[in-house]
Amino acid sequence: MPQHAKHQLLGRTRELEALDRLLREVRDGRSRVLVLRGEAGVGKSALLDYLAGQAAQLQTVHAAGVEAESDFAYSALQRLCAPLLSHLDRLPSVQQDALRVAFGLSAGNPPEMLLVGIAVLGLFAEAAAESPLVCLVDDAQWLDLMSQRILAFVGRRLDAESVALVFAERITGGRKEEGFSGLPDLPLRGLADADARALLDSVLPGPVDARVRDRIVAETGGNPLALLELPRGLSPAELAFGFGGPGAGPLATRVEDGFRRRVDALPADTRALLLVAAVEPVGDGPLLWQALRLLGIGLEAAAPAEAADLITLGAPVRFRHPLVRSAVWRGADPATLRAAHHALAEATDAERDPDRRAWHQAHAAVGPDEQVAAALECSAVRALARGGRAAAASFLERAAALTPDPKERARRALAAAGAHVAAGVLARVPDLLAAAELGPLDRLQQANASRLRAKASSMTNPGLGAVQPLLDAAGRLRDLDPTAARETYLAAFGAAIWAGRHDEGGLRRAAEAARDLPPGDETAGVFLRALVAWTTDGPVAAFPLLARALRSLTDDEDLAVLWPAANAAVELGDLQAWLDITDRAVRSARTTGTLSILSRALPYRAASLGYVGRFSEARDLLAEAAAVEDAAGVATRMVTAALISAYRGRERPALELIEAMEREGEQRGLGRLTAMAACARAVLHNGLGNYPLAMEAALRGSEYQDLVVHHWTCSELVEAATRSGEAAVAARARVRLADWGQAGTPWALGAQAVADALTGAPEQAEDRYREAVDHFGRGGLGVFEARTRLLFGEWLRRQNRRAQARTELRAAYEAAATMGMEAFAERARRELLATGETVRKRTLGAPVLTPQEAQIARLAATGHPNAEIGAQLFLSPRTVEWHLRKVFAKLGISSRREIAGAFSDQ
Repeated sequence: MPQHAKHQLLGRTRELEALDRLLREVRDGRSRVLVLRGEAGVGKSALLDYLAGQAAQLQTVHAAGVEAESDFAYSALQRLCAPLLSHLDRLPSVQQDALRVAFGLSAGNPPEMLLVGIAVLGLFAEAAAESPLVCLVDDAQWLDLMSQRILAFVGRRLDAESVALVFAERITGGRKEEGFSGLPDLPLRGLADADARALLDSVLPGPVDARVRDRIVAETGGNPLALLELPRGLSPAELAFGFGGPGAGPLATRVEDGFRRRVDALPADTRALLLVAAVEPVGDGPLLWQALRLLGIGLEAAAPAEAADLITLGAPVRFRHPLVRSAVWRGADPATLRAAHHALAEATDAERDPDRRAWHQAHAAVGPDEQVAAALECSAVRALARGGRAAAASFLERAAALTPDPKERARRALAAAGAHVAAGVLARVPDLLAAAELGPLDRLQQANASRLRAKASSMTNPGLGAVQPLLDAAGRLRDLDPTAARETYLAAFGAAIWAGRHDEGGLRRAAEAARDLPPGDETAGVFLRALVAWTTDGPVAAFPLLARALRSLTDDEDLAVLWPAANAAVELGDLQAWLDITDRAVRSARTTGTLSILSRALPYRAASLGYVGRFSEARDLLAEAAAVEDAAGVATRMVTAALISAYRGRERPALELIEAMEREGEQRGLGRLTAMAACARAVLHNGLGNYPLAMEAALRGSEYQDLVVHHWTCSELVEAATRSGEAAVAARARVRLADWGQAGTPWALGAQAVADALTGAPEQAEDRYREAVDHFGRGGLGVFEARTRLLFGEWLRRQNRRAQARTELRAAYEAAATMGMEAFAERARRELLATGETVRKRTLGAPVLTPQEAQIARLAATGHPNAEIGAQLFLSPRTVEWHLRKVFAKLGISSRREIAGAFSDQ
């Protein structure tokens, strides 16, 4: 055993207890995730080795991030999953296909990241069904982007599968990496002074003054690797001055420098062997020896490196520590490094592993090389076919750098920028577009560069500031690619709608720019014409075009038009179309694992269900959206969450969400958030009976005519202003709702009828209330039917028609209480009491289920099997079964058939 191995766990009692506890819980059937975080050399890898030893009787799989391999999509994930692929055929076919394509085992449509993540979760669960599974990932900071994102997603969804997923992640400067944020972590620090001194004493070459020893411990911060490595080769006299001093540099750099000095002392052939091993990322022994033979280096060169405890030449080849690899790699001169890459390229089978061959060829190139650049472009195509957009971007970027022809170089740089945008990795986009524009781009390429720049900007700032760049890009495309121009103008409209009052001229500029664009038959073009009409001629003029656009949607419609389709349905007041569109979008996005669509579709769907009155289902979808946000890194549920909370009527939680939306709107220049926050405030305060506050919020919200929101806000304003005694304010809002009524949908007609009842002639109020109840009931708008019955009942009571008032108020109370509209239900209860009727507050009889348990119970009650429930909620089937057992226990039942009868909606 090497000397360092005898001491590597000294002083780690707390950490070892945590790892032992983790293994016990995994053996007991639970899943556990842990991120070991610390600086280089603090002992992360040693703790992983300890865990592997303790789990010797369990299934254990390993992977490690390698800096040199971070451009290869799924590389670390594939190594981790490779021993488990015998379980692949137990997964649903769509998940099997996703993993096979992602790992290059078969051809097919590029899988979305979420679908690969669900498949990996299922694979882990199936493997653990036979025996608990321990997955160990070292150097997680160097994982390729797709492996990092997918493993982070899996880590957040593991629950009851008997899986341990443990990462070791290096941090620098005390900063925690973002890739695994939110996962349970165990920070590792230096050893305590006593343990550090004991470890140092074990490697010191002779007696050292106690004050010098304490100084060395202080300088290293108790870092075990530094304590073991920095004294190596130094005499007691040299150690008397410690390791620090002016310009000493970071600790990891000093340790790496120490390894480099040891490498420099080795024979030339041994140094060359270490360099080839350092740039071969996966530790492939046969490939390493083939490359060394090409360099004329024999097996005997390995002995000095192994004797120096720098490398272990087994299967796989492993360095003593990642800093050894770094020291070897960074210490090589460019010519020697290129020679190592060239040998590895020659040794790599062009048929079996063309991408690594091209990668090595690229690093071996002295200057521009079209043959290598073309090979890298082919690698990018293969990466895209596997769903690896970030990897494709890296290949294309390197290909552009090696391209001798300026025109081809510009084309590849432009393609690299597009791949980065598609991957959502935007930092390199400006430089790549600038490089592309240095070359001879034709007009269409110039226009596409402008479009990519605008799109990248709008992804980070979707509202204020995004409109004009998109309009400029669309203008450059209009004569070159009208279809792309229409799509870009539609994106500009989206940005203008989100900017809202923060860019009051944005919609007008978009409409004027797109007005004369040749019409297109594609759906995006139809929606574009409708939005132009809405902006220039008013909502009423746009209603026929919006209806036509909705009719043009097909079952296999590109879901990129989700946002204008959903907004068109709501602007018309067509709840059924809204429900149909969002249902189709959610089902399609779940099936394909399309995060970008699912992250928007779930909140849209939740909002549509909310207006039906299915608040529990809406909350379930928002919980699902939160899981998608973890995977996608986006936040899209804020608006719906605030509206649902406002309708529920719990003042403090609702105001917290509303205030967060207001802050976000102001900070990011998103006027639509400001408008939605005002509407939610008005709903909340109308429910609570705080009518002046409701009117104040609704007036603020209606200052700008936001698409969709202005109808909702005007409806709240009529009620609040009427109850506040502001007849003129209510009358003005009623006029705007009369325009909406021309859409002819139940929602619009019902809203107009309520406004007429509240503000019109008293003798017509009863008929108008009844019309509104009929319209809302026919349209499936349970929320507004209940609210209208409440208003009607209140009006009847003021007319001293108590018996009739009780009928309406009782219906309003029962409906609002059932849906979970607590404030409106309480308002109805108080009115019933005023009529002389005794009303008790409703209580839920069933035991309280968690939101996740409730969601699983609903799906199980409607016949969904565990695999489908798991795929929908991003859980493994074993976790679904575990939750169902808890549901059965809480409800006192023993089978799925009994759920519907026992489960009380929450």
